[in-house]
Amino acid sequence: MDGLDILLSKETNLPVHIAEDPISCVAVGTGKALHEMHTLYRVRGKTAKRLI
Repeated sequence: MDGLDILLSKETNLPVHIAEDPISCVAVGTGKALHEMHTLYRVRGKTAKRLI
């Protein structure tokens, strides 16, 4: 998916960084998301509770 980072950056006007170790980034990000589930519940309300 060569160039996807550039396309995403242009379309969203946000900086995009390529991770050196993407698998670890997924694991760390998933852990952080699970740790913050209370925030997801508060922000999304009943919809989020049905998804879990």
